[in-house]
Amino acid sequence: MALITVEPTRTDLAIANAVSDHANAEFEEAAKVLTWGADEHVLLGLAATAWLYARLRRPEERRVANHILAISLATTVLPHILKTVFDQIRPDRLTLLGHRRGIPFSGRARDAFPSGHAVHMGALASAAALLPPARRRLVRAIATALSLTRIALLAHWASDVVAGFTLGIVVERTLRPWTLARRSGETVDRGAHRG
Repeated sequence: MALITVEPTRTDLAIANAVSDHANAEFEEAAKVLTWGADEHVLLGLAATAWLYARLRRPEERRVANHILAISLATTVLPHILKTVFDQIRPDRLTLLGHRRGIPFSGRARDAFPSGHAVHMGALASAAALLPPARRRLVRAIATALSLTRIALLAHWASDVVAGFTLGIVVERTLRPWTLARRSGETVDRGAHRG
């Protein structure tokens, strides 16, 4: 049993009811596929692959690869720890109409807070500050869209997604000074600490 029970807000309930009222099987199926883009297993695999590639082929990108791997690991572990402290029922457990319209059951029933997918996406959206402006905007738009799939699937309340996304930003910004720190003798990468 978790230590703290989190109740959905009135806004959370209104959004979940609107999603349930307007759900359809095709949209929900598409959201189920898209939400995999923010899954911890997928992201860890991609981060580890990028880290290995930087080690073998792109030494000038090692610090950034180290950073992405570190935030991916941190944002994988942290939501699991928080879900042992916070107890909140998922919105998909509170709708019958939504299930008839294609909303699936997701995860453990009482593990709504915070959204782990959104924690990952918040961290990546924050880390996008290291990219040139056009790619930064693209990464941030994708991260936001993937986070919103959690609301569309009623896997999380809107406040779980906002809290998770914000937590991801905090994690990335907290780790940045350590993971991107230059060692003595390294040259300065002018684009590495933007935004």
